Amino acid sequence: MRSLILHVLLCISVPALCQQPDFTVHNLSLPPELSFYDNQFSGLYIHEGKLFLMSESRLQDKAEAKLYAINLTDLDRKILDTAFSLPFKKYHIYNLDLLREKMKQNGDEYEGLEAIVINGNDVYLTPETETASPNCYLLKGHLNYTNLVMDPDVMMPLKKPVNRNGSHIYNAGFEALGMIDGNLYSFYEYNFFPEDNYVKMISPASLEKGGQHHSIYLDKIPFRVTDITPNGSGFTAINYFYKGGGYDAVYRVPKNQTSADRLSKDSLGVYRNYSRLIDISFNGMQFSWKTLWEFPEEYHSYNWEGLAAYNKGYFLINDKYTPTKPYVTRLLYFKPKN
Repeated sequence: MRSLILHVLLCISVPALCQQPDFTVHNLSLPPELSFYDNQFSGLYIHEGKLFLMSESRLQDKAEAKLYAINLTDLDRKILDTAFSLPFKKYHIYNLDLLREKMKQNGDEYEGLEAIVINGNDVYLTPETETASPNCYLLKGHLNYTNLVMDPDVMMPLKKPVNRNGSHIYNAGFEALGMIDGNLYSFYEYNFFPEDNYVKMISPASLEKGGQHHSIYLDKIPFRVTDITPNGSGFTAINYFYKGGGYDAVYRVPKNQTSADRLSKDSLGVYRNYSRLIDISFNGMQFSWKTLWEFPEEYHSYNWEGLAAYNKGYFLINDKYTPTKPYVTRLLYFKPKN
């Protein structure tokens, strides 16, 4: 009984000791075709025993529209045997060029794919549009054995949030997508709006009819949300801060937000890159969040954009940018120690 009471008291007085799990980091080397930086992977998703890797598919840069898949059994072997060469399969994405042209006709400039959800053979994608474009989008396609065929007639536009004066918010497009109880939940990359922050809940069954969506309140999240993965009660998300200035200075929180401001600076008060996982809980009415795990220092400067929960741990992948050149794609697995 005394040990139980002591444990409870420790959790009350030092929450981090009781809430944060601990992981070992496994760096899973990829075959050259997958490790090539210009794949610019931006989403991970686990479906039917495979880990799907989604390329940004930057059509404006003449990039191929594609997905890759790696069997989870092969990844299990790779975690134990670092010398094992991972087999993989490529899926071409069809009709994305048609959808891009439709976006352009709406006054929106396609920049690349950012998030993916697979439900049966249905695949839902969110593309990023440039900051000045007024709309975000949700797309739907059908996955078969060899390809992903997008439906050119299903393209749900959603107005982006704006500042109080009506100006565009930098990178306020959909960056992460997940599914709970048959509904899709789409998160913006930037979630620190001056007024209310919210997540879009979208009914997949309504997409062919233009789509039904609802705004659900979200507690302000500093920095960027770059991908999410279901965790049972909500989602786990990558929460990443990039130290750069210019437009990226939007991710610098006000100094009165003491804890977040401290995380984004080193001991001398200079901005630094910072990465962590956060848990985003949903109580049926609104979303709230808390820190799950801070990345080791050596991984803070990778632009992590893909996340998938697996065996109580997590796969992560970067889009392109790494601390030093030459850029390379890295796939990590955070394996729980207990």
